[in-house]
Amino acid sequence: METSDDMPVPSRTKTRVIGSKYPASLAPTGFQRIALADGRAVDIAQATPTFSRWTGEMPSDTYNGRPVLRLSDEMVLAELAILRIFEQDGWEGCWVDSYRKRFLTGYWPEPRAKDLPALQKLVFDSIRDKAGGTGGCFDVFCWRDRELRFIESKWKGRDQINDNQRRWLQAALESGISVDSFLIVEWTMTDE
Repeated sequence: METSDDMPVPSRTKTRVIGSKYPASLAPTGFQRIALADGRAVDIAQATPTFSRWTGEMPSDTYNGRPVLRLSDEMVLAELAILRIFEQDGWEGCWVDSYRKRFLTGYWPEPRAKDLPALQKLVFDSIRDKAGGTGGCFDVFCWRDRELRFIESKWKGRDQINDNQRRWLQAALESGISVDSFLIVEWTMTDE
């Protein structure tokens, strides 16, 4: 699979400059070490933003009881908050709803799905085939020109990387996607 200049073969170096590759409000504050199934460990950039809880009228569908957040007066789930932040920084993308096998750009009042552009579909399908399915794909998939980002949303203290995500990450790295193309967003929530 052809990859962009932004996606070299993963490096084992510890010193990486990562800040400018992400929107300012999702600038990494550190790394999270992830053990892969093959015994390797990789350090994935990690951002730790605080989102605001939605205080308006609650929707009847919160996608299995997920927290509803407010971002710029829009009612969003965490995955869509992350997507919106990337979009505001000039990226395109989607929330990868692996459970229902669709790519979402919105959820209320009705879920809004889209098709991936050809190059992004090629990359996604290649990783999916190597991983053995869509389960474990990081939650948000963004692109700008030939740059790619896979972003995993984790509610701090309530969620952690699982074996399916380790498998997906390993498949992506084996497909030539750079470790710098991944971000874990471990978010907290405030009532303000």
